[in-house]
Amino acid sequence: MGHFINNGLISKDSYGDWCVPPEDPTLIHSRDPKRQTDKTLLATAYYYHDLRLMEDYAQMLGRTGDALLCNELAEKMKVAFNDRFLNRDLGQYDNGSQTSCVLPLAFGLVPDDMRQRIFNHLVNKIANESHGHIGTGLVGGQYLMRVLTDHGRPDLAYTIATQKDYPSWGYMIEHGATTIWELWNGDTADPAMNSGNHVMLVGDLVTWLYEDLAGIKSDPALPGFKHIIMQPHPVGDLQFVEASHRSPYGLIVSNWKRDGKIFDWQITVPANSTATIYLPAKDANHVFESGKLARQAEGVAFLRMENGCAVFNVGSGKYHFVSE
Repeated sequence: MGHFINNGLISKDSYGDWCVPPEDPTLIHSRDPKRQTDKTLLATAYYYHDLRLMEDYAQMLGRTGDALLCNELAEKMKVAFNDRFLNRDLGQYDNGSQTSCVLPLAFGLVPDDMRQRIFNHLVNKIANESHGHIGTGLVGGQYLMRVLTDHGRPDLAYTIATQKDYPSWGYMIEHGATTIWELWNGDTADPAMNSGNHVMLVGDLVTWLYEDLAGIKSDPALPGFKHIIMQPHPVGDLQFVEASHRSPYGLIVSNWKRDGKIFDWQITVPANSTATIYLPAKDANHVFESGKLARQAEGVAFLRMENGCAVFNVGSGKYHFVSE
């Protein structure tokens, strides 16, 4: 297990954060050290993440010895990672690239007292250096949109998702792409190294559309959508979202629209499934289901208010919620 690890770090990485938007439209790879992410940082962060996954799998299988082994190695690597890369004075990891913020935040490597500062650094980089555009390669891009949303900035994720000038997914569409390019500047860089169908550059955009915009997310504790976390994020000027996912238990639907202060949400929870739903609302007395007070509706149980949302548990069925 520890074959490639040296003093708690692993440096085995060939390609780095592939295809960061370069500083010149004719370049394939950026030559700007500020845009590049250290390969040992990338490899160690991912290895740590893999260890935590393996720890969970071992626990599920009842292999407590293996789980303990993974946990011990992960804890050592977390200490080594922060000793090597965390700069507490500057509030950043290593050179402060966007990906060097995204991965530690996504994988739980950041010490609790530094999470907000590291996130603030990421937001500052996106706002002032990328000007609301993508600033990661495909490695950092796998978690960018969810990290922004999980830390309270779904609006910034939406800004990135809706850009139409370079570099952005919208730029590709504006220039005739029907599939995702390998390069953000695929129309101006050397075509010899530019696949026209390179889905990994989508990053976590599609996951974000389903999980965060529509609010259809599986619960890791009850996988396969046995229990569904439904938490949509109305952002920007977005007026409606319509989404569905065919789970092993049947079709999950989340269709929401908003008009002024009214949030109208139709959901379907399939048979043999349950859902926890988060509905934007002032309080539970302003939430209705099929015309009656939601907390009194059949199959609906009010849990709490949390971050401007009324939280309910619901059983399988079709529901029509309205909050004012």
